[in-house]
Amino acid sequence: MSNTPKETKVLLLTLVITLTLLGIGFFFFQRSGGIQSITGGNNSSENGDNSADNSPNQTVIEYPETFAQVKNVPKGLFSHGGSTTWAPIRAEIDPAIQIVWPQFQLRYTDPVREAPSTGTGISMLLNNELAFALSSRPISKNEYETAEKRGFKIKEIAVGIDGIAVAVHPSLEIPGLTIQQHDDIYAGKITNWSEVGGPDLKIQPYGKIGRDDPNYAILTETTTEAIRMVARDMGGIYWSSSTLLVPQCTVKTVPIGKNPGEFVAPYQEPFIPLSQCPNRRNEVNVNVFRSGAYPWSRRLFVVVKENGQLDQIAGETYAQFMLTDQGQEIIRNAGFVSLR
Repeated sequence: MSNTPKETKVLLLTLVITLTLLGIGFFFFQRSGGIQSITGGNNSSENGDNSADNSPNQTVIEYPETFAQVKNVPKGLFSHGGSTTWAPIRAEIDPAIQIVWPQFQLRYTDPVREAPSTGTGISMLLNNELAFALSSRPISKNEYETAEKRGFKIKEIAVGIDGIAVAVHPSLEIPGLTIQQHDDIYAGKITNWSEVGGPDLKIQPYGKIGRDDPNYAILTETTTEAIRMVARDMGGIYWSSSTLLVPQCTVKTVPIGKNPGEFVAPYQEPFIPLSQCPNRRNEVNVNVFRSGAYPWSRRLFVVVKENGQLDQIAGETYAQFMLTDQGQEIIRNAGFVSLR
């Protein structure tokens, strides 16, 4: 049965009232926060809190817990090499990866004519001798430019933090060194230990080929060689990774600070006399590196060739292994600082 004109007017009026009420409700619902914008604006709350709970745009990266949970692991034999600082990490993480992913075969490769280092590792990567490189410093401008000239790019993926330590002869007594004093020693501006609170004794810096200035330091190919030289030289000094220097039995590491008198030891105190080594060794104080109390540290990187080929996938996968919970634990157990 058709509606009368009077009934039609009532229905239209009811519809208008209903739509009006819905519109008002929607307006106040939106004003009260019932609908949040997910555009690129600042979504901070009224009290200025920019935590993840109030920032729907913030990217949260979820890392796998174990090696077994890493996806798209490639199959093949992948050569890698570079920084000797990585040796304690590689010794633990590479075999652990092979157990879970035997098809992801890893081979550490030394340079033919030079000592292994970050520089030689990146150079071998640029020359297609490695699938990826292990670095204890950022990629240099020259290395970026060399890659571009050869038709590809390289990138660094940070996976951990390494503390830098300074080693001297066991008999040398100094309160510590500031980073500036260390730099001045290696620049030839400070030449006697008496200038930094030590005895009247000439300073002899030792360094590594390709890293330190040969005009002021006697250069060596390896940290092992440098340690032997400092152990025989009362005025000797050498710097490297804390994990390589702190446990040594023939040299001792010194506290480092930003300012004079504000020195922090890289080892766990109290210092263990070297006469008790190797039965008892000094250990790296990872806590001072993690907290930032120790002023001198550097990041550890996996350097990857961005060419869209298998080598890139291998390098990125290796970095993923390092950034899993399992990988970060191995980094901590090796005496370094994890990123997470």
